[in-house]
Amino acid sequence: MLAVSDLASEDWDFRFAALLTLQDQNVMGRGAVGFDLAECDWGATERQRARAKDFVLRATALAASGHRWSELGYHPPRVHDYLHRFTTMVESCTPPADSSAARGFPGPDEAAMASCVRHRVLSALPLWDGCFLCNRPHY
Repeated sequence: MLAVSDLASEDWDFRFAALLTLQDQNVMGRGAVGFDLAECDWGATERQRARAKDFVLRATALAASGHRWSELGYHPPRVHDYLHRFTTMVESCTPPADSSAARGFPGPDEAAMASCVRHRVLSALPLWDGCFLCNRPHY
């Protein structure tokens, strides 16, 4: 979320950020989390789909570089392996031209446009009044 927040600049990026906030079990409750790349609305044109895919790959690479990890308060275990696997999945994904399969992908009116002032992170408003860093559990 930190990398996505720092790179987001186009409408699709903020919709993808909203999708990521919906994967946070502290926001949505405990249970299965995840999403199917084929169910993302990658865009109507080949150019839009290529740009969206490039955004996801750039954000993933930035996250893998350790971008802003010091703000997490912990070192995420196995994160490099998970990000490498995710990169491989995105690289091999051919975004569908038909967006009718885009179930669960946030629409334009659901984009994560609100940013936590304190942490500079896109947030899951209206589900939270702050970002995942403001609302992280303290053990």
